[in-house]
Amino acid sequence: MSETSFFSINPADGKQIAAYPTHSDAHVQKSVKQATKAFEAWRNNTLRERATLLLHIAKVLREQKEKLALLATREMGKPVTQSRDEVEKCAKTLEFYAQEGPKFLADEIVATDALKSYVSYQPLGVVLAVMPWNFPYWQVFRAMAPILMAGNAMILKHASNVSGCALAIEEVLKKAVAPKGLFQTLLLPSAKVADLIAVPEISAVTFTGSTFAGRKIAEAAGRNLKKQVLELGGSDAYIVLEDADMTLAVDTCFNARLVNTGQSCLAAKRFVVVKSVRKEFEKMMLTKMGAATFGSPQDINNKIGPMARIDLREELHQQVLRSIDAGAKLLCGGYLPDGAGAFYPPTLLTNVKKGMAAYSEELFGPVGVIIEAKDEQDALRIANDSEYGLGGALFSKNKRHAERLAATQLDAGNCFVNSPVHSDARLPFGGIKNSGYGRELGIFGAREFVNIKTVFIQ
Repeated sequence: MSETSFFSINPADGKQIAAYPTHSDAHVQKSVKQATKAFEAWRNNTLRERATLLLHIAKVLREQKEKLALLATREMGKPVTQSRDEVEKCAKTLEFYAQEGPKFLADEIVATDALKSYVSYQPLGVVLAVMPWNFPYWQVFRAMAPILMAGNAMILKHASNVSGCALAIEEVLKKAVAPKGLFQTLLLPSAKVADLIAVPEISAVTFTGSTFAGRKIAEAAGRNLKKQVLELGGSDAYIVLEDADMTLAVDTCFNARLVNTGQSCLAAKRFVVVKSVRKEFEKMMLTKMGAATFGSPQDINNKIGPMARIDLREELHQQVLRSIDAGAKLLCGGYLPDGAGAFYPPTLLTNVKKGMAAYSEELFGPVGVIIEAKDEQDALRIANDSEYGLGGALFSKNKRHAERLAATQLDAGNCFVNSPVHSDARLPFGGIKNSGYGRELGIFGAREFVNIKTVFIQ
């Protein structure tokens, strides 16, 4: 029996849902051995056989959708309609890799002076996935689908406050009749992760979370010469140009800021608006933000729930206060509500300038930030003036011009025009700078955790 436990606390009312004993060192060792054994058998399955398992997992996810959605809502506060959408997105991504994976991972003939030469994509082994709480299913399954499709096994170390979700994912795999040990959940404190990465049987690691934690993961993986994919923080800039469709821009920025109660790496964090349309944008955005309500995440009428933890709410509030003290103007929100739970009101700051917390730090919650730019080039400069580079968006009626700016001038891994930044199984997803490296999803995600092997026959 473990000496410590993880506690699931409902952020809507502060009440404890459950306690989960952490796994012992002996249990970890046993799980790694099981994963290694499962990998040795799984790697010999054909791509089509692997695809069949992914389809079975997708089927179980849909059968369990309501149960899983409610669990996520209770553990981390996500509005229940968004929890349902998250489960469905996981199922669709599994189906995508089941369909496209065999093509992504098929041998590729390369013409050389050999009798025959080709590139073969072979699995690496057991991949450790260290995942965050904000999308407790999506973060896991978007990594799992290509990892299993490539022939690897996977061990999950999830965030402690969503331990129920972590164990539920393991149950989904069991119901889908996945080979024993192919996917396992380990309940471990973060302090144990570096030791787990060092275990010889762990071949690679994928991590989603803060830049601070990502550096520790990279250090441990680098010390042991193990492949890693890091998807870290973001401070996505949404640039509103002079010729933007203002209704589209405001609606998109509003929804992209408040999705998942603002707790998303790729949420719209900074509204960079050119001076000529800043007042119009600000007035329209204030109307929407000021009218936005929050409440129980189990009520389908509420699109904004509580933040995931009280300490995260306090950290966000202090960032808002520090920005106001430095000269930012509070247009709405910015207070700690009375009553139980980790609720924080939709908040809008303007007159935000360089040197303020709201300018340079990632605000992980329902706080919108308006930064005025002199013109288009100044807007691009401000957008790129960030340690992060996960995503960004531009709004303009001149789509061809905006496309050129997005493709060549905006420094981020995911750039969108007249659309919110979002992940799509068909497209690679990842960042640059302090937002990490490597790619998930798409064909590039399928080939992250493989041995890209040259085979030459003369």
